[in-house]
Amino acid sequence: MLLIYTHKITPRLNYIFKHFFHRILNIQITFTTKVDEFVAHNGPKITYSKAPLGTEFFIRSHDLLFEQGINDIDIKIYNWDDIPCFFPAGESSTIPYDIFAASFYLISRYEEYLPHVRDVHERFNADESLAYKNGFLEKPVIDIWAFKFLKLLKIKFPKYNYTKREFNLISTIDINVAYIYKHKGFVRTLGGSLKDLLNLNFINLRNRLLTVLNFRKDPYDTFSTLLRIKEENKVDTIFFFLIGDYTTFDKNISSSNINFKSLIKSVADYAKVGLQPSYFTFQNAEKLKKEKLRLEFIINRPVTCSRQHYLRLSMPDTYQNIIDLDLKEDYTMGYEKSVGFRASTCTPFYFYDIDFEIQTPLKIFSFALMDVTLKEHMQLSNEECITKILKLKNEVQKVDGTFISIFHNESLSENEYWNGWTDIYKSTVIQ
Repeated sequence: MLLIYTHKITPRLNYIFKHFFHRILNIQITFTTKVDEFVAHNGPKITYSKAPLGTEFFIRSHDLLFEQGINDIDIKIYNWDDIPCFFPAGESSTIPYDIFAASFYLISRYEEYLPHVRDVHERFNADESLAYKNGFLEKPVIDIWAFKFLKLLKIKFPKYNYTKREFNLISTIDINVAYIYKHKGFVRTLGGSLKDLLNLNFINLRNRLLTVLNFRKDPYDTFSTLLRIKEENKVDTIFFFLIGDYTTFDKNISSSNINFKSLIKSVADYAKVGLQPSYFTFQNAEKLKKEKLRLEFIINRPVTCSRQHYLRLSMPDTYQNIIDLDLKEDYTMGYEKSVGFRASTCTPFYFYDIDFEIQTPLKIFSFALMDVTLKEHMQLSNEECITKILKLKNEVQKVDGTFISIFHNESLSENEYWNGWTDIYKSTVIQ
């Protein structure tokens, strides 16, 4: 047990210290505000306050963990050895920066509460973030800080028994369009065929007709392949199904279609299934509830996890709506156009609601990359994609974190656009 002396125990301090020590370093901690209790303690101990009590392991505290609400904070980036850091703590501090306040700033997404320019889908853009602007978006700096801190702690308290966590990998699959040709109904099939004719796309028209007439397997029907790879690699895999009503942005098969229902049920027999709330649930709690109940009715079990379609996430409203529906996990935390770690950690964490200054029961799983980001937005070649994926994976492995990827069922279709991506997916999920 590590004893931490601080002049005041606040919800923010309690939250970030438990993430830092419990979830990243596997170290149990307890707090005290009593000097005599701290002095009498014979085990490992540190001081987190404005001034040291003696010659103990001391980190000078920034004011952030003792404040409430949102303030405009001037942040300047420095380097702790070769790792970006901020909130300098002065020469008296054993560590030159307040890594706890800095960790809270990043993981709480403090900057997303501040005024910022949103994109066309009302999202916080990567290029608005501190991590992107200062070149550390592709590093889980909170976890890196934690392990740098641990090295110093081991020097100070070499006899303490430290336990190592294990690297974990989670593959998540978004099902935005389960089938490209099949089970779309007469009107949509006719409309697609006419569009092919008008565009003189006879190859697509031929493929459509062969698939609809059951002479060819639908190219997007890669579910057996995904489940086989899951089993072969023993990798945790979650399928997020979009089952909202048809809109400009939501174009999956109708949730009333018996074949689509059968697909969802069959996947749920072999893997975890989550909800992908449709585009317009972003600010519509009733619509979100309707879709959750719809999916629960299909799989005949509670739905506990979600990821917002188009990654539409607004702090803290989106998470507050999710919490109200008793969803336990969310996998939206990340960017569409940039890879990396939006919350600067590769360790799942609980959402801290700054509006109410409380840790919520909602667990956030931050993903490191998405297939569309690499292929479409970054326009990388297949070889460059694998290199980037392995680089991000290596960053997570170095701190024994949780590596989470997003792929889509169509990215394993091996069509002209996604040629070679089955092998890329396999490279991603190998432990």
